[in-house]
Amino acid sequence: MKSKIMAMAAFLGMLTIILGAFGAHALKEKLDAESMQSFETGVRYMMYHVLAVLLIQNSALLTEKVKNKISLLFFTGIIFFSGSIFVIALDLIPAGAIWFVTPLGGLFFILGWLMAGITFFKSGDKNRK
Repeated sequence: MKSKIMAMAAFLGMLTIILGAFGAHALKEKLDAESMQSFETGVRYMMYHVLAVLLIQNSALLTEKVKNKISLLFFTGIIFFSGSIFVIALDLIPAGAIWFVTPLGGLFFILGWLMAGITFFKSGDKNRK
């Protein structure tokens, strides 16, 4: 499972670079400043969480089960948070129709970080004994 999660993170990392370049070059003249800023936020948060998955998967302080749960939360957050921002910024679907998806993605990010923090905190106590 770890190799599949790491492969998915690598693929999403590549996609993040492609989307960033697409935004910087192809969309620069087509989007207004606010939409461009939103698109860049989606790219930025996507990359943060791709890197977080790679770090989480290589942590010796977490069990494989916890690593997989955190990674799944982050992947889901990427799809919902960044994905909805891309769709809204590109005006593919009216923002009013999917306004709830972006904060839901943010909630998945928060839950992933919360799970990581609690698990790291608990594992630190076990490692000191």
